[in-house]
Order: sequence, then C-alpha cells, then structure tokens
Amino acid sequence: MVQTTEITNTEELKTQIKRLNSKAGQMKMDLHDLAEGLPTDYERLMDAASETYQIYRQIDQLKQQLKQLEQNV
Repeated sequence: MVQTTEITNTEELKTQIKRLNSKAGQMKMDLHDLAEGLPTDYERLMDAASETYQIYRQIDQLKQQLKQLEQNV
C-alpha cells in the first residue's frame, strides 16, 4: 500500500504529483495490456488493478493537499 506523508512545500507536492502521474500512466497502460490479453495472466489482474487504484488514490490525496496549501497562501 502506498503511504502519503504530509508535505508542506507546494513545489515538492507538484514534483511528487508529476512523478506519480508518470508512474500511474505506465501502470494504467500495463493494466490495459493485461486486460487485452485476458484470459491469459488473469491471476495478475487483481494485483495490477489494486496497485493502479492505490497510486491514483495517492495522487488524488496529494492534489487535495496541494489545493489546501494554495488556498492558505
């Protein structure tokens, strides 16, 4: 499971979001490729979907944190 830590610098948050977006895009493509190949490797589907969900959830949390920081400036 992916953990988020409290980041107080908006630039650090933006950098982390950008990095995670890149990783998430690759995970999304991997999940798509896995789904296209079904039923081959169906055993990996739930793990890949869960990991993809977790990274997008983390990105959403970081974006919310960034929004709050920007509103408090």
